[in-house]
Amino acid sequence: MQGAIARVCMVMAAAILNHPLLFPHENATLPEQDEDVVTRMREHEEKLQTERSRLEKELARQDPEPEEAPSEDGFTWYFWSAVSFVIFIAIEMCRVDLAEDEVRPVEDEDVTAETGSSPPGTMDKNALRNFCDKCAYASSHENWRVREFVEGFADDLLESLRSLCDREVDMEVGDFIGIGSMFESWKVCKPLMCDLLVPFSPPDPHSFQYHLWCSSSAGIPPDMQGCGTIKVTMFGEDEGGCLCGSANLGEDMLCLLHNNTPVKVNRSPDELLCSKGTHLLAKDQVMRWFQISVTKAWGRISHKYDFEITFRKLDAAGALKIRFRSGKVIVLNLIPVVQLEDTDAYFVSHFPSDQIGAPDPYWSLSLAVYERNLLKYFAKRLPQNSCHLHCLQVATFLHRKQSSLTGESALTSYHLKTALVHLLLGTKASAWGAASLGQRLQDVFSFLQRSLREKRLYHALIGNSKIPEDIQVPERFRKMEPVNLFRSLVLRGELYAATVRHLQEMLRNAPVLIEEYTPHLSNGSLHHGLEDRL
Repeated sequence: MQGAIARVCMVMAAAILNHPLLFPHENATLPEQDEDVVTRMREHEEKLQTERSRLEKELARQDPEPEEAPSEDGFTWYFWSAVSFVIFIAIEMCRVDLAEDEVRPVEDEDVTAETGSSPPGTMDKNALRNFCDKCAYASSHENWRVREFVEGFADDLLESLRSLCDREVDMEVGDFIGIGSMFESWKVCKPLMCDLLVPFSPPDPHSFQYHLWCSSSAGIPPDMQGCGTIKVTMFGEDEGGCLCGSANLGEDMLCLLHNNTPVKVNRSPDELLCSKGTHLLAKDQVMRWFQISVTKAWGRISHKYDFEITFRKLDAAGALKIRFRSGKVIVLNLIPVVQLEDTDAYFVSHFPSDQIGAPDPYWSLSLAVYERNLLKYFAKRLPQNSCHLHCLQVATFLHRKQSSLTGESALTSYHLKTALVHLLLGTKASAWGAASLGQRLQDVFSFLQRSLREKRLYHALIGNSKIPEDIQVPERFRKMEPVNLFRSLVLRGELYAATVRHLQEMLRNAPVLIEEYTPHLSNGSLHHGLEDRL
């Protein structure tokens, strides 16, 4: 009798230990194993049923007592059957829990294994709400006023610059384009900063010829993903161009396509802002030309304005700092760019957040205009008072404060925005309600932690088929291989370690910083905001 019971226990133990959910295959996910799990469970059930029948027959043959033993054995059998049933019910319940855990996009224990810090999920909801409602550095009304002033001043400055240029010799400057946080309504730092792209083009009869990193004939190194080169050519040198730049038609011959301007002799690469000995447009040359031009342009209109302007960085030609008599400061970044054909993509000389930009003659490609349009697209489809921009504001604030404490790292506000866009594209719109701010903020940092651990954060628009058609991202960018924004961290171990430490400290200090810089209630009224503390 005892042997029979022992056999029953062994069968049950074998069934439990061989359950596929207790020891899943490594690197497998539950949704991919559903059919396999059901099949194996059915096989185990059939084996158990067969073994049960066999044991019942064996117990019936070996039973020496006619009356009492069957009753006792039957009780024992029903007892172990009930235990087996309870155990299998418990396993099924665990199966449901495991399934729910597996489909979550980011696992906290996964991201904390590397960094040692968890996302700030314990921050007080009221503190977050007060921070977003009362502690914005500038109200929407003030942002509107700043944008209005900046746009008017930039128009005046660039018009003055154009009046100084010789259209037959100098680069031609176009109208500016507002990008970045101020024009995407998530500005959260002081001094107020506005980023403006300023397109320019070469004088006739020259043109720009573009080579992207994905072109096999461009010869761009693998570590220059997301970059391209710009060659200055004469009309007619490229296929399908005008013949007036390549044919010897005589000095008095006019071209009706080029404003009846006589054909000029080719200018030197220096005159066309090219790298020495090449016809590739050089960022250093462009910076020098743009800074001199902006300085002269300001000199012609400075008498009209009652404020001072200084250059913030020597290596960023249009990084201007405007200081009013009241002490208020506005930072204006005029960024010389080259438009890629007829798209809204631009080759950018530098990004304001860059610590070390791409070297000459490589120009970074910016899709900032499409990113601005994408955020507007989301704003129309997310719940009213959605929290997506508040997530970006809080994350940027924490990053900026941590940078002031521990110094710069490879992490930038653009990486934060990239993580947010990936989550917006992969999450239901209903998940971004105002009440979900804490959870969504945790998702952003979890996504960033995992990306940093893997040293892989893909550009949100390049090579991403999830981008809505309404954004009109050119097909060539949608079909490209994804660009890894963390590629530089793969070979630079010290920079990677510093960035990991930066994120660790930022997450550790997040609750304290939010509490510290949130107004507190005193006698029913708010006091000391960020304006007073920073």
